[in-house]
Amino acid sequence: MVMDMGRRLRFSHGAFAALLLVGAVALSMAPGGLFATGEAGAGEPISRVGLPDAARPVVVELYTSQGCNTCPPADALAGELAELPGILPLSFHIDYWDYIGWQDRFALPGNTVRQKAYSRALGSRFIYTPQMVVDGRLDVPGHRQRLVYSAIDKASRELPAVEVAFDAGTQVVRVGDGTPPPEGATVWLAVFDRKHTTKIERGENAGRELSYYNVVRDFRAIGAWEGRALEIPLDLAQAGGNDACAVFLQTNENGPILGAATMALR
Repeated sequence: MVMDMGRRLRFSHGAFAALLLVGAVALSMAPGGLFATGEAGAGEPISRVGLPDAARPVVVELYTSQGCNTCPPADALAGELAELPGILPLSFHIDYWDYIGWQDRFALPGNTVRQKAYSRALGSRFIYTPQMVVDGRLDVPGHRQRLVYSAIDKASRELPAVEVAFDAGTQVVRVGDGTPPPEGATVWLAVFDRKHTTKIERGENAGRELSYYNVVRDFRAIGAWEGRALEIPLDLAQAGGNDACAVFLQTNENGPILGAATMALR
């Protein structure tokens, strides 16, 4: 589903479909191509991408909602990505579809703010679900498997080498040295759960039991990077019941991701 960033309107399902079509056509014509397919052909889905030898994982942010009936395939794809080496999917549940009948139990207002910031950074007039943002560089419809794998493949060819690593014993994250981007770089912490299953009782997915993977429960900036190596102590006191966390270094908050690492919490 697609929402104009300037308004929240109560569209009919038919109007939603029409708007989605218009938005998809417009975005597919954008410079650089929202629907860039990399080396993949136009037929079968690209083969699964695994990056066991990569210096860091490709970060894939899924913007999704329990109230969106086009999101379940993207949610399932996030689960598939979570099983592959060298890929870090994170599910950011948004709150702007809550009014259509079901309040997403994992939605965070900050996730919507982050998605809107990506829309501005990537030159889009719309925010929509399901959307996957790959390494802060490309966005694709999250239910389009071939396009998602192709974007991951393309991002993997451009991986920079700023080292990000955890010291689990001291709960410190280390960021290596390098050449900082002119815009600056932010260090983000995402605390997440590996899987949740929810029975949806109302709204567009009423009656379905759906699973969600690498669900972000807390997301915040923990530092800035200026090119020099640094150590950042982690405050994980509120994450005792969560499964894992990830730290990534990102240009100008919503630009290309420069480094990433993940650590199990239990």
